[in-house]
Amino acid sequence: MEKLKLALSFGGILSESDISIIASLFQKTELKSGEYFQEFGKIADKIAFVECGILRVFGTDERGDDVTKYFVRENQFFANIISYYSAQPATDAIHAVTPCKIFCISFSAFEKQFAGIPNLNVFFKSISESTLLNKLKDNDFLNFGNAKTKYLEFVRRYPVLAQQVPQQYIASYLKITPQSLSRIRKELANNKNK
Repeated sequence: MEKLKLALSFGGILSESDISIIASLFQKTELKSGEYFQEFGKIADKIAFVECGILRVFGTDERGDDVTKYFVRENQFFANIISYYSAQPATDAIHAVTPCKIFCISFSAFEKQFAGIPNLNVFFKSISESTLLNKLKDNDFLNFGNAKTKYLEFVRRYPVLAQQVPQQYIASYLKITPQSLSRIRKELANNKNK
């Protein structure tokens, strides 16, 4: 709960009493590795905050293969805003890559607070913008360089993800085959041991 309160204090937009009210509306949930937070085809109805663990947001390509879009990490808020606001079934799914502790609130419960806490709307917009900018920044390196360059940059930026996320999900995120990733990791390990 302390991490959630700290995250709600982002930007100094909400007062301490507002933060206490909002934090009390979130419910703690635990997900086992592989368990879904959001399944394909369901309309999104929750906002979540990751206290600990890693989640993966993924879709499918035209062949029906999983395509990892991004990872949600500790101390991040996330929601499928497109599905919620369009009231359309989600085309992406979200599942736990590692055991996770998350705090959830329904969009409707969150939006009910807008009337009593006017700054909550400002906070929500700033978090949404920050999340979008982080996603763009997270993905900026994916379009440049070869497979090895992309993997090295991934490890540099996200050492925890590189250690905890299964290889096939990292390969999918980097848009390379698991076999290529295996070769790159082996080559890097051999170079390190020389």
